[in-house]
Amino acid sequence: MTKRRSAQSRGHARRQRFPYARVRSAPDAALRDYLAIDRTVLSNERTLLSYMRTSLAMVAVGASAIKFFDSLALDVMGWLFIALGVLVVAYGVRRFGITLTRIRAAVEAVAPPEGDDASS
Repeated sequence: MTKRRSAQSRGHARRQRFPYARVRSAPDAALRDYLAIDRTVLSNERTLLSYMRTSLAMVAVGASAIKFFDSLALDVMGWLFIALGVLVVAYGVRRFGITLTRIRAAVEAVAPPEGDDASS
C-alpha cells in the first residue's frame, strides 16, 4: 500500500496564490469565517442563476404555446407565461441585490479595518 503525499509535500501549496493573506497568521476560525463568506456569496449567485433558469423555461413555454398552437386560450396562456417569466427574473435580481447588500454589511461589520495589523 503506497502512502499518499500531501499537497504541501509536493509543493502545490507554495505555488498557488493564497487569497486570504490577512488570515494567514490568524487562527483557523478566521479562515473558516472567510471561507463561509465565500460559500454564502457563491450560494447567492447560484440562487440568481436558478431564478434565471426558471424564468427562461417559463418564457420558452409561453413562446411555444403562442407559436405552435392556434387557440386564443393558449395564446393568452403563452403571454401570461412570458409575463410571469419576466416577473420571476426581476424578483430574482432584486433578491440577489438585497442579499448581496446584507452579506457585504455583515462582512464590513466583523472585518478589521484595512491596514490594521493585528500582529504588531
